[in-house]
Amino acid sequence: MKKNKFFGDRNFYKMVFAVVVPILVQNAITCFVGLLDNIMVGRIGTEQMSGVAIANQLIFVFNLAVFGGISGPGIFGAQFHGNKDTEGVRNTLRYKLWLCTAMLIICVSVFVIWGENLISLFLSESADGGNLALTLQQGKLYLNTMLFGLLPFVLSQSVASTLRETGETVLPMKAGIVAVFTNLILNYILIFGNFGFPKMGVVGAALATVISRYTELVVIIVVMIKNRENYPFADGLFKTIKIPAKLVKDITIKGSPLMINEIMWSMGMSAIMQCYSVRGLNAVAALNIAQTVSNLFDITFMSMGSAISIIVGQQLGAGEKEKARETDTRLIVFGILICVVFGSLLAVAAPVIPNIYNTTDTVKHLATNFLWVRALFMCVYSFVHCCYFTLRTGGKTIITFLFDSVFTWIVCIPVAYSLAHFTNWSIVAVYAGVQAMDLIKCGTGFYLVKKGDWLNNLVE
Repeated sequence: MKKNKFFGDRNFYKMVFAVVVPILVQNAITCFVGLLDNIMVGRIGTEQMSGVAIANQLIFVFNLAVFGGISGPGIFGAQFHGNKDTEGVRNTLRYKLWLCTAMLIICVSVFVIWGENLISLFLSESADGGNLALTLQQGKLYLNTMLFGLLPFVLSQSVASTLRETGETVLPMKAGIVAVFTNLILNYILIFGNFGFPKMGVVGAALATVISRYTELVVIIVVMIKNRENYPFADGLFKTIKIPAKLVKDITIKGSPLMINEIMWSMGMSAIMQCYSVRGLNAVAALNIAQTVSNLFDITFMSMGSAISIIVGQQLGAGEKEKARETDTRLIVFGILICVVFGSLLAVAAPVIPNIYNTTDTVKHLATNFLWVRALFMCVYSFVHCCYFTLRTGGKTIITFLFDSVFTWIVCIPVAYSLAHFTNWSIVAVYAGVQAMDLIKCGTGFYLVKKGDWLNNLVE
């Protein structure tokens, strides 16, 4: 019986792989190209790499805000699809487009007015030296160019998320693959000035990303237009921009905590990064390398979170609550087992990959140690991530808000600040101490998921 509780049969895993593999492939290619992108920028110099890393930390807040914004209607979208309500799915997409447009306007305004001040928060004088003025200049150039890519990003994310909620994971994967290879090729051309193009450095890296985002959006739109019969929710999408008032109210009540959570969580991650940055540019550069490399291995549990949203969400929408509980348990176990393998691979790769970068031995050594910490905690990250998506899928958005961002602000940030400012611990020990806080979330997540209050049909 225990085996049946924690592990599914062959048909179960065929269903899981049908959902997860396209998402996994897209994320793997995206992260791999992101790694190559990071290496290319790193070949220019430590200051350029650090400036781009800081600018990307700010853009990360916006990206997570968009993710949180579309997650609320996404809960309803998956359940509407499970309930075979196409008009409901259509209205959730309209909601996403309205919300993301408002977020885009706010974000661009903030970055244009206060971008330089925000970058400066991550620049601290330290014993390791480093040209802070050059780092600030490079970060500003990168950020200002990246602003032109935010519009296609929010549009493609809104549509792609709806496609996944309706079970279509292949098209977003294909569009993502085209985009990342476009990004990779243009990086090689524009950063270093190959094939007769000017050498543009960090501006070339940002421009390549902007063009790739427009490419991704165009691919999605063209394929949907050519095969419109396969995407019924898109038929008549713009015949009206109105959304039923009750649905707006329901999505806002359930979705606002998710959006606020992602904004606060991403800002919390930036605040923690700022705490680390007081230890100097070497720490910033090494953390940038470690995060970019570990992203390639983190795709496993990130994809399992998406699988929980799609599969368990559709089962809840169809009223199959016990089946949803069983599926969720098996997905969590599966995610942890996969992370045992990928965590081991990351530990083996940790001493090798930083050597590719054109940076100091100190930065390479720090990056290796940060990667070993990430490898050690990978199964912890997986369990916490799956618990978060389980609670979110059942509409327990207030709980996820407390579980995720509130925990970050009342526990992780004070710990990071205290260790970074008031101890003589090495930056690696400080980093490990902050990561260990997720063990508390493991216990909380286990209790909340086992309790079962998240088993809710929101579209009955």
